[in-house]
Order: sequence, then structure tokens, then C-alpha cells
Amino acid sequence: METLISSLDAQHTYPILHASDIAAARRAGQKLALALGFDETRAATLALIVTEAGTNLLKHAGEGVLYLNVSQAEGVPGIDVLAVDSGPGIADIDACLRDGVSTAGTAGTGLGALRRLSDEFDVYSHPGAGALFHMRLWRDAAAPGLCRVEVGAITVPLAGEDECGDAWGLACDGGGATLLAADGLGHGPEAAVASKAAVGELAHRPSAEPAALVAAAHEALRVTRGAALACARIDFGADSVRFAGVGNIGAYVIDGESRRALVSHNGIVGHNMRKVQEFSVPCPPGALVILHSDGIQTQWNLDKYPGLLAHSPALIAAMLMRDFIRRRDDAMVLVVRRLHGLS
Repeated sequence: METLISSLDAQHTYPILHASDIAAARRAGQKLALALGFDETRAATLALIVTEAGTNLLKHAGEGVLYLNVSQAEGVPGIDVLAVDSGPGIADIDACLRDGVSTAGTAGTGLGALRRLSDEFDVYSHPGAGALFHMRLWRDAAAPGLCRVEVGAITVPLAGEDECGDAWGLACDGGGATLLAADGLGHGPEAAVASKAAVGELAHRPSAEPAALVAAAHEALRVTRGAALACARIDFGADSVRFAGVGNIGAYVIDGESRRALVSHNGIVGHNMRKVQEFSVPCPPGALVILHSDGIQTQWNLDKYPGLLAHSPALIAAMLMRDFIRRRDDAMVLVVRRLHGLS
């Protein structure tokens, strides 16, 4: 059975500056939950998660951002809630997650409630570096794992634009997972047309080899303004990732302390693509594959965030977006971890 998830699914971004912003995010979350088939009880649970996460941002950091993203596990939909701030951070996370403990003079039930209400929960923080929370709620009481990979991704449009010209997609089957990242030329709606067409090719060819997928996208994007494109195929049996890229998509494999950059060729998919070359590097269980558009700085370094690489890909993507976004273009980050064992 193949599973396909992508940025074409709904993503909502809410800067949280006032209590009214929390109410708007809560309404959007409930609407999204009902559209995905959540029953009223689980939709109400999601509303509580959004409310507690937003309230926590205001109380402890003064402001922050909430992301609401669609997640999938073998056809079962879920919703991710990411709460991101640049506040003072949390000195003792374990203590703050216990009900009754508060650093803001309140009842101290918010952070503990987030963990209890969520099907999956993760948090990263240390003093002076803000805090990032990831909560995931499935439509059903339980959901199978997403193949043998875990996914975290965020897209952010250029300020003033409604559509993001960057896009990503992931298709997973029993033999591996295929990742695609696209950056439509320029920004705005026309850039989004190009990147969405690239994701559409992944939907048509979910198990294609990277070079073949790039070639197919080249034909599909001829009627668009074109895009930078990167494709990677994680091969579970060979413990490797095969990669092909055209344009300035950043691509990396991180395994322990080793960080290997994956090289793309110059060109624009859909227009002047001169060469597609595919190559392979090791990708054992536990390794991370990171793809990002040029809306993210190329000289990022996660070494200054102790322990972050052991956390969920969603938190890693959120940190890259928070601290390394350029803010003069669309931005996209896709982080995929190859899991140990079978799904």
C-alpha cells in the first residue's frame, strides 16, 4: 500500500500575538478536523490542544507561531500542531510537564494537558533558546505508522503572499520512500502552479527513481515558469538514498555526527535542464534526510541545539524555519527520519 502526503494538504500558520489569535487558530483547527472526518469528541480535543498551546505561547514567551498541518499514516488522517516561540526557554521541561507546576503564576495545567491530550507529543527547549512543541492527534483512536519513516515539514510564503511557491511531497511503500522538494521560480501563485505540478508527478509515479522523476517533471513543467527540484529515494533494503537534483534545493543526509551534502546540477526544471545525474549515499536506520528551498540559509548548523537531532522531524523542521529563514522569498523545509524496524 502506498502512502502519499504533501504540502498540497492544508497548512495553516497563525502568529499568536493576542488572545483573539488563539480563537482564530482554534476555529481553523476545528474546521479542518471536521473536514478530515474527525468526530465531534476528537475535534473538541484538537480545539483544546490549540487553545492550550496558544495560551502557553502568550503566557511564557509573549508571542509565537502556531502551525496546523495535515498528517497521514497509511490513509488515516491526523493533524499536527506546532507551537514555536523565541522566548526565555524552559529550564526543567520534565517539571513543567507535571500538572501544578508553573513558572507564570498560573495553575500549571497547560503543558501537562498538551501531553495528555495528544496521541504523539514532543518538546524541545533550553534556557535562552525558546521552546518548540509538537502535538499530533489522529482522526481515529490509534493509527499505524507511516511506513518506515517519520516526517516533519513546514512551508511559509513570502510576506504579503497567500500562496507558497515552494512545495514538498513524500510517497512511501514497502520498499522505500520517495521525497520531492520543489521551488517554483519566483514566488506567489505562478510559482505555486509550477511546484504543485512537480508534486503531481510524484503522485503519478510514487516509486519512480529520482532521475526518472525529475525527467517526468521536466516535461510536466514546460507550461509553467519552471522550478528548482530535488528528488530522493530512501531504499530500505539497500540502506541508501539515491538522489537527483536540478537547481538550488539544499539536500543533506545526517547520520550521527556525519552531515553529507547532496549535489544538484544547475538549471530550471521545465526549461533549461541540461543534465540529470543520480547518485547514492548511505542512509541507515535513524538517519535524517533534509531538503529545503533557498528560502532557508545554506549555512545552518544544528550543533548549537544540544540533543535536537534526537527529537521529532517536526521540531527539527520548525527550528530550521524559525532560526534560518531568509524572509525575502518563500521557504520550505522537509525533514524525514528513517525509522528502525518494520511499520
